[in-house]
Amino acid sequence: MSRKCDICGKGRTFGSNLTFSHRKINRSWAPNIRKIKAVVDGKTKKINVCTRCLRSGKVERPQNF
Repeated sequence: MSRKCDICGKGRTFGSNLTFSHRKINRSWAPNIRKIKAVVDGKTKKINVCTRCLRSGKVERPQNF
């Protein structure tokens, strides 16, 4: 499954864990992506959407859902 939001484009970000002795360990953070049915151009389609977009109402859900 794609780890990128189809609405806002949010994807994986990279950074470092910093230990007490200041050793840097590379790591990544993944967005909370859900595969949902949404109305796109008047048709129902399955898209990958982050939960932030779902919560803020940027996605139109089908009526019979």
